[in-house]
Amino acid sequence: MTAIPLIIGLVLGVAVFVGYVFVLIGMRQEDRRMRLGDAPPSCAAGLARRVTGCHVRG
Repeated sequence: MTAIPLIIGLVLGVAVFVGYVFVLIGMRQEDRRMRLGDAPPSCAAGLARRVTGCHVRG
């Protein structure tokens, strides 16, 4: 009877850990895409337009 709560806790802990890892991977990919210094000015303006919804010259 005492093993069931331990198993449930273990499964939930693994699920939280896997979710946390996916969030970290997604944040790294988003940071890589949002880096404006490496892109030519036209790409930077396009990204700014997509993020803000405003027209940016460049």
